[in-house]
Amino acid sequence: MSNLSESVIFPKGQKITNNYFIGEAWLEMLVPFDTTFNCPVGNVTFEPGARNNWHKHAGGQILLVTSGIGYYQEEGKPVQVLHEGDVVKIAPNVKHWHGANPDSWFSHIAISTNVHRGDTEWLKPVTDEEYNNLNKA
Repeated sequence: MSNLSESVIFPKGQKITNNYFIGEAWLEMLVPFDTTFNCPVGNVTFEPGARNNWHKHAGGQILLVTSGIGYYQEEGKPVQVLHEGDVVKIAPNVKHWHGANPDSWFSHIAISTNVHRGDTEWLKPVTDEEYNNLNKA
């Protein structure tokens, strides 16, 4: 198992304590939301197997993968395996989820775009069955 929890580029931040994640994840806001930049940027670190719920961003999102191996999936599409250096551009209102591979820590920079269009809409969790069947498809 890859242990990248100690070798991230940016601080791991605070443990996320909301109900929108399965497993443990951490967030360090690098650029908090404010009216000057209007573009929040956060470093998100997932323990192996951790992932967020299905969700949508009214204004879209960009993910910059900085370490580990992760997954990204849009509703109705096959999962994408993510590696350091990958960039994921998520169009507004696209239902998706992202998280770590079961055997690797995973970190990405999450950039919220067009935040004036509205908040993130959090949806149902990615079930263990959905997650565990990713590599069988």
